[in-house]
Amino acid sequence: MYQGGYTGKVLRINLTDQTAKEEELPLEIAQDYIGGAGFGVKYLYDEVPASTDALGPDNKLIFASGPFSGTTVPCASRMAVTGKSPLTGAVGMALTGGHFPVELKFAGYDALIIEGKAKKPTYVSIKKGNVKFRSAKKVWGMKTLDTQQFIKNELKDQNVRIACIGPGGENLSKIACIINETRAAGRKGLGAVMGSKNLKAIAVRGSGKLPIADKEKLKTAKGAFTKAMKASEVLYPHFSKTGTPMVVEATDAMGILPIRNFMDTGTSSLAEKIGVDVQMTRNVAREHCYNCPVGCSQLKVAKTEPYTGILTEGPEFETFYSFGSVTGVDNIDAIIAADRLADELGLDSISSGVAIAFAMELYEKGILTKDDTGGLDLRFGNDEAMMTLLRLMAYREGIGDLLTDGTKEAANKIGKGAEKYAMHVKGLELPAYDVRGAKGHGLNYATSYTGADHNRGYCFQEIFGDPIPFEVDRFAVERKGELTKWNQDIRTATADCPTMCVFLLDMAVPAIAAQNTADLMEAVTGLQYTADEVQQVGERINNLAKAFNVQAGFTRDDDTLPERLMTEPLKGGASKGQLISPADLKLMLDEYYEARGWDVNTGIPTKEKLQELGLEYVAKDLA
Repeated sequence: MYQGGYTGKVLRINLTDQTAKEEELPLEIAQDYIGGAGFGVKYLYDEVPASTDALGPDNKLIFASGPFSGTTVPCASRMAVTGKSPLTGAVGMALTGGHFPVELKFAGYDALIIEGKAKKPTYVSIKKGNVKFRSAKKVWGMKTLDTQQFIKNELKDQNVRIACIGPGGENLSKIACIINETRAAGRKGLGAVMGSKNLKAIAVRGSGKLPIADKEKLKTAKGAFTKAMKASEVLYPHFSKTGTPMVVEATDAMGILPIRNFMDTGTSSLAEKIGVDVQMTRNVAREHCYNCPVGCSQLKVAKTEPYTGILTEGPEFETFYSFGSVTGVDNIDAIIAADRLADELGLDSISSGVAIAFAMELYEKGILTKDDTGGLDLRFGNDEAMMTLLRLMAYREGIGDLLTDGTKEAANKIGKGAEKYAMHVKGLELPAYDVRGAKGHGLNYATSYTGADHNRGYCFQEIFGDPIPFEVDRFAVERKGELTKWNQDIRTATADCPTMCVFLLDMAVPAIAAQNTADLMEAVTGLQYTADEVQQVGERINNLAKAFNVQAGFTRDDDTLPERLMTEPLKGGASKGQLISPADLKLMLDEYYEARGWDVNTGIPTKEKLQELGLEYVAKDLA
C-alpha cells in the first residue's frame, strides 16, 4: 500500500484500438526503480524486445515522473520519456521539466505508456480519469507552440498541459523531439516515435493532490536540502540569474568549448560575442518550473535584424554551442532565433546544430558542393544557411532529408571519408564539451547507455572542480572508470528517478545527494533506503539499460569516441595538446568495466553482478 508520493497507477493507452486502461503500479517496481528513468527503463526492457523497429507500432513510449513530483519538494517537476531510439537503436531516454510532469501526477498517474499506432493523426486528452481520442487533422502540420494553443482552445481549457511534436516528428526525423510548453524531451529522436504512431499530442489536466507519508520528516529533510541550496556559491548568486549559459565562459576558459565541428577548439574565443555579458543584454524575464525557487530559464529577445523581436525561453548552454560555437556562428540574435525555430519545428537543438556543423565542414572540404546543398553556401558562421537548414531538416527537403537522421547515417550515405567528421557516439551527436580536455566526461560519452549524453554521468568534478567523491585532474585517465560509474549511478538515482532537477546535484547537494534522497524518499513515500541502497538503484537501472543494448547488438567496440578526439590533439587554449588516445580510452574502459563488475573483454554485465542487483531474469536473457 502506498503511503505517499505515488498515485500507485499506470495509464496504458493503445492507439491501435483506441483503448485506455488503468493498472496498478507494483510496489516492488517503485521500491527497486523509484520512478522517472527507472520506470522507463524497466517497462521498456520488460515489454519491448531489443530487436523491435523503433519506428514500428511495437515500440512504446513511457512517460514517467517520480515520487517527488507534485509534492512540496522543490525543483522536482521533471519527467523521463523512454522508448527505443530510432537515432541510435539503443535505449532512448530524455528528461524534461516545466509543468506537464506534475500535471500527469495530478491527473492520477505515475506513468503513462503509449503503444500501438493510430490509423489517423490523433491526439489524446486525459482529464480526471477520462481519456478521449481526438482527431489531430487540424493540427497535423502545425508547429509546436501553435499546436498547444489550438488544443487549449479546442478543449476550452487554457490550463491544460500539452506534450506534442512538430513537423520534425511528423516527418519522422530521427532527431525530432517532444515539446511541452517550451520544454523539450530533446534527444534520441523520441519525437519521431510519436510521429510514427500518428500521435500529435497528449493533453493532460489534473485535479488531485498527493499524500505525504510523514510531513514532519519531510520538513526536516527539506531543511537539509534547502540549506545546501542556499549555501551554494553558484546556485542563487549566479545560476538563478543566468542559467546554464554561464558555462560558456567556463568551458571557453578551459579550452573545451567546441569550435567549428571540434576542428578549432581552443584556438579562438567566442565569449565576447555570446558570453554572459552579451546574453544579459537580451534577457527580459525568467521562467520557473513548477515549485522551483531557482528559476534558471531566461527569456531572451533578439534585438538585431533580421531576427528583431524573436523571443525564446533560453537558449540553454547546449544551444549556444549547437547553434553557436560548433557552427562558427557568433551572432547571438541568430542563436536566439534558431533556438525558437528548433522548438517550433520539434527538432533537438543539439543534434540539429552538430549535423549542420558536420555539413559545413564537409562543404568547406569540398566533400559537399553547392549541387549537393541546393545552392546553399554552407561555410562556417553562415547563420542564414543554418536557419534554412533547420527548416529543410524538419520537412525532409533537399539536403535536409540527408541530415535529419543524424550525422552517423548521413556520413554513411555520403561516403568519401565523411565518417571522420561525424561527431557522435552510438549515433547520438556530441554535446557541448570537447572531452579531449575533460577525459572523465569523455568516458561518460563513450559508455552512457543512450550514446554521447552529458546528462547520464556529467563529470562535474572536471567541469566545476568539485572534489566529490574525490579530487580529480581533468587531463588524467587514472580512476576515471571508478568516477564515471559513480557519476552515472548517483545521477540516475538521485535526479533522473525521484525526479529532481539535476543542476542541484552539480551545484548544491553532491556531498549529501544519496542520503538526502533516502531521507526525502522515507518522508514522502514511507519507503526506506540507506544511502548505499539509493546508489544501488542507479546501478540497477544502468545495468538493465546496458542489457537492453547488448541484446540490440551493441558491443564493447561501440563504447568509443569519434576519430578526431582520439587522433587530433587540441590546437590551442588551456587544454592545448590534449586528446584521448586509443590507449587512454582502453585503460579507462577496462577500469570502468571492472568497477561495474562487467566482463572486461566484452563490456557485458556478468551473471554475478546481475544477480547481486536482483536481475536474475536479465542474466538468463543474456545467457
